[in-house]
Amino acid sequence: MTSRRHATTPPKEAKLFRNNRSQAVRIPVEFELPGDKVLISREGDRLVIEPVRKSGLAALLGQWAKEPPLGPEDDFPEINDSPVKPEDIF
Repeated sequence: MTSRRHATTPPKEAKLFRNNRSQAVRIPVEFELPGDKVLISREGDRLVIEPVRKSGLAALLGQWAKEPPLGPEDDFPEINDSPVKPEDIF
């Protein structure tokens, strides 16, 4: 059974409509979700809609690991950046 402890606003009636062959719901502004994608699931007779969370650092690093490494054919500009001279701190 789903807990309603996360609900911070009372339920509000929303309009259902058709969008081509899909049923859609008009979400009131006070229930607006971040992003442009959601996950939807069914719990009994309830539909649960939640935002798709952005991947964390581990997922990003894993994605980078799948990319091919840079090679000599990659064109990098020359950078004229001489080392900084050490300062005497005593």
